[in-house]
Amino acid sequence: MVLDVPHATEPPPSARPVEAVLFDFHGTLAQVEDPVAWVVAAAATCGAALDRGRATILADRLVTAGRAGGPLPHRVPPQLSEHWSDRDLYAHSHRAAYTGLAATVNTDIEGLADALYDRLLTAEGWLPYSDTESTLRKLHENGIKVAVVSNIGFDIRPHFATWGLDAHVDAFALSYEVGRVKPDPAIFWRACAMIGADPERTLMVGDSAADAGAVKAGCTALVVPAADPGRVNGLGAALALTGCL
Repeated sequence: MVLDVPHATEPPPSARPVEAVLFDFHGTLAQVEDPVAWVVAAAATCGAALDRGRATILADRLVTAGRAGGPLPHRVPPQLSEHWSDRDLYAHSHRAAYTGLAATVNTDIEGLADALYDRLLTAEGWLPYSDTESTLRKLHENGIKVAVVSNIGFDIRPHFATWGLDAHVDAFALSYEVGRVKPDPAIFWRACAMIGADPERTLMVGDSAADAGAVKAGCTALVVPAADPGRVNGLGAALALTGCL
């Protein structure tokens, strides 16, 4: 069963009570920072100070080339195709794919491709949505188990710790650790097993068709539209479906 936000105000009458919630990370709980801020911060670590005009031009080119957390690249160079295919399964492929894409843009800043990627590995490179903390906290306070399920090539646990959200998350099922990528049902089953949840009593909240693939694992799926960084992202619907409002 897949629900969308406008209709997700109360549990369907035939549904079992929700006892656990799985959340996607990017586009659901948090969003990458503004592209210009991303480029300016990364360049600064390389000893380069960019004015807003140049930073904007570079940001546009780098996002088009392919930014982790951004739109898919229009073209992946043949030499990066294997790493691109494996980017959410292996940490080294994730880094190689995105630094390789960034390196296709002539920036004249030595080390910028790696600095841009390293920015993703810090909590400062992301912004939680404004309703993330309250949603996770209320679920935790009501005894609802929570897991984060993400197609990703690096550890995001430190991000949650920095944001003070780690106490509200019971487990992380990350594709590069699990060896499965959404929408493969196996990653959802693994997440449920990690928190001792019955998939048929579990809600998956995400922003993509890959997240909605949780229905094949027996879960109910709630799809929210990804909002701009730092804004409300419709996560209150998850609280309604679990009776935690």
